[in-house]
Amino acid sequence: MPAPELILASASPRRRELIARLGIVPSAIAAADIDETPRKAELPRVYAARMAQEKSRAVVGGGAFVLAGDTVVALGRRILPKVEDEATARRCLKLMSGRRHRVLSAIALLAPDGTLRERLSETIVRFKPLSAAEIDAYIAGGEWHGKAGGYAIQGSAEGLIAWISGSHSGVVGLPLFETRALLKAAGFTIG
Repeated sequence: MPAPELILASASPRRRELIARLGIVPSAIAAADIDETPRKAELPRVYAARMAQEKSRAVVGGGAFVLAGDTVVALGRRILPKVEDEATARRCLKLMSGRRHRVLSAIALLAPDGTLRERLSETIVRFKPLSAAEIDAYIAGGEWHGKAGGYAIQGSAEGLIAWISGSHSGVVGLPLFETRALLKAAGFTIG
């Protein structure tokens, strides 16, 4: 009997790179087209889990496992956006400067039999106090575009982070420990 296939419900090159670290090459990449607007008063943890679930269900598996994820940057109860413009990136960086924030990385695995399994990784990240020049330099580099909270830890922002407690891969976009455990629990063969 052939091994089941896995569809990655994400167009993120970072998630593709991360899942490859587990020795997995998805049989297909299919970005889920869903409304990612947070609901009124929706808490960050609930929002992250809901997005991962909805993304996994939005992709037709056709007998394959479907793995979806969502990464949310939160300051308290506030969900920071996936940044699309410099002004928003600057605002997010100023908010996080010298403070702790949480990065919630939710994953959902939809099995061929319709069973949905989920995991959530929570990582605490603290930026150093950022000067205006440091923010300007980071903005000029363009790494913030399309990133939750306006930064990419795998890039030059890592030099601005004073400490991290939790999953580095979760901050990048796919918590590998949780992903591996979820796949194994579902009976997906991992090397």
